[in-house]
Amino acid sequence: MSTKWVYAFEEGDGKNKKLLGGKGANLCEMTQIGLRVPPGFVITTEACLAVVNDSKNALPPGMMEQVHSHLAEVERKSHRVFGGRDNPLLISVRSGSAMSMPGMMDTILNLGLNAETLQGLIVQTGNERFCYDAYRRFIQLFGKVALGVPEAEFDAEFEAIKQKAGATHDVDLSSHDLAEISERFLGVVRRSTGKPFPVDPREQLEIAIRAVFNSWSGRRAVDYRREFKITPEMANGTAVNVMQMVFGNMGNDSATGVGFTRDPGTGENVMFGEYLVNAQGEDVVAGIRTPKPVAAMEDEMPRLYRELLELRNKLEAHYKEIQDFEFTIEKGTLYCLQTRNGKMNAHALVRTSVEMVKEGLIDKKQALLRIQPEMLEQMLFPRLDPKVTKKPIAMGLLASPGVAIGVAVFDADRAEKLGRTGERVILVREETKPEDIHGFFASQGILTSRGGKTSHAAVVARGMGKPCV
Repeated sequence: MSTKWVYAFEEGDGKNKKLLGGKGANLCEMTQIGLRVPPGFVITTEACLAVVNDSKNALPPGMMEQVHSHLAEVERKSHRVFGGRDNPLLISVRSGSAMSMPGMMDTILNLGLNAETLQGLIVQTGNERFCYDAYRRFIQLFGKVALGVPEAEFDAEFEAIKQKAGATHDVDLSSHDLAEISERFLGVVRRSTGKPFPVDPREQLEIAIRAVFNSWSGRRAVDYRREFKITPEMANGTAVNVMQMVFGNMGNDSATGVGFTRDPGTGENVMFGEYLVNAQGEDVVAGIRTPKPVAAMEDEMPRLYRELLELRNKLEAHYKEIQDFEFTIEKGTLYCLQTRNGKMNAHALVRTSVEMVKEGLIDKKQALLRIQPEMLEQMLFPRLDPKVTKKPIAMGLLASPGVAIGVAVFDADRAEKLGRTGERVILVREETKPEDIHGFFASQGILTSRGGKTSHAAVVARGMGKPCV
């Protein structure tokens, strides 16, 4: 009997996080309890270990056949064709290990685009600007993650076009600008790798799966596991989650966001989160634009806000734990793309534990087991005297509480170097990226000039109990 490497969301065991990863197991479980999740499948952590432990980095025999068979099922459910000229299916290829490691491994979105499928997408959507936006994002992400092209090379071209167009944000660019960026990005890949960008969607998929598997052994993932003492018994290998793309950047009736079923900063029983209209999920998490608080959706999209509240209630009632979830609204339809247990600071964890017992969601024993003893140290962290009346120099969004004092350092490598000598440093960045994780470990606190309370910097700092603004 050949090994089963791939499970559809309808058939995977939502309790088996060791095999399917946390993200994959939760996608299976959410699908099976009737939440609206785009169709897809999970490639197991066992397949990852087979790849990273193979001297030739070869994919296990029979795995890609199973992938193509499950992909045919996604085509059937979505009424689209992967690589099709007229009705193209685009997919996301995302990582996910048994333990949550936010941003530490790789993800590729909009996979399946090339010059032909791009034209099909333009005809299908009637929205040329959206299609070129998806294309330039795909070339950059695939180039960086799967082909090893330095991100700075893409950024330089992108800034040049923004300056030429007199644009402040990417949303200010026209379809003509985005088409020019796409061409420039293809040139960046050719110059950097010596080869043209791969156009066959099946080849793209195979390269992407291998890249996500290999990100398990990448520096930031290894550093993160070492810092948080994640052993192979707790999590070994990453699964790969392949699902139909849904788009939050198809116009003003589309949006993307991140939500928590309760406030992770205070523990208050209110839905907390942020969203951006006409954007893709990476824009919120990467902190490229500062998003709006989810409460603003009540005025902007009242029907969808009610649906989001319903989703929040279903998630917490099912998992009996505060959930950190990602959602996308495509042309007025709400999809849930991911859920996981929310990372909170100690104050919020204690408050939610007490309140969830009172609400009958958990019992006292479960409440006590939620709180790691070392987290209680956070409750003794220094804070500013509330009676002090000194005027602050600047104000920002409170992402993670506490007080930190140190020298401002603008580079993660330098923060790590100074931190090793015993110097107290504050990591200051425009926005943080997962590659900056070693700088987090060395810093007393983190300050960014962009991003919101659900950005990468905020989530990781809260998990570490470090102040972040």
